[in-house]
Amino acid sequence: MSHLAPALSEDIIKRTKRLNTTLISDAMGCTGSMDYKIKPVSPGMKVVGAALTVSLRPGDNLFLHQAIYDGTEGYVLVADGKGHTANAYLGELMAAAAKAMGIEGIVIDGAVRDKDTLSQSEFPIFSKGFIPNGPLKDGPGELHKPISCGGVAIIPGDLIIGDDDGVVVVPREKVEEVLSKAEKKLEYEKTRLETIEAFEKARLQGEVGGNIQPSWLREQMKVYGL
Repeated sequence: MSHLAPALSEDIIKRTKRLNTTLISDAMGCTGSMDYKIKPVSPGMKVVGAALTVSLRPGDNLFLHQAIYDGTEGYVLVADGKGHTANAYLGELMAAAAKAMGIEGIVIDGAVRDKDTLSQSEFPIFSKGFIPNGPLKDGPGELHKPISCGGVAIIPGDLIIGDDDGVVVVPREKVEEVLSKAEKKLEYEKTRLETIEAFEKARLQGEVGGNIQPSWLREQMKVYGL
């Protein structure tokens, strides 16, 4: 019997992959981001999926092993390592096993090891850094329960997105609302960038006219008499 929360729809996953963490966080009122120290082990890695959660004793990865074998496609393994960085929670072998199970990636509030291998892999891992020290394997821990990772509360099945800027968590019940807002902001930013680039081109050609200062800024500055 599976203890996994229901998977997110293919449509939700596809829409999220077209976005990024900054758009998602902005759509949530500039919230939802994990500790800035949790970053991909190699630039360019991106992960999207439903949260598969595990809580670990500091420096112990017994329950992380079990979480890997509970995983499958569509899920991101999110581990509360309590911010512990004196021992690595996983390395090459566990990452390979997670990839073999179909897990989309791993996010861990703690350290990992085997940097050369992990950084060259296409399997996304987000952590607080690297250290050679291995972990204990005694437990205790918890699987498939609400956790906190990098200062953010996570319930199994929440939407996880990670990229070069970090990791953002979207509560499952807010996914549709947040994605709609993020998609609108993406379109705004595309249009805004086109306006800025056109202005720069005109300026370089000596044809500058008008004002590219955004209307929201003008309104805000009126409060300060500017």
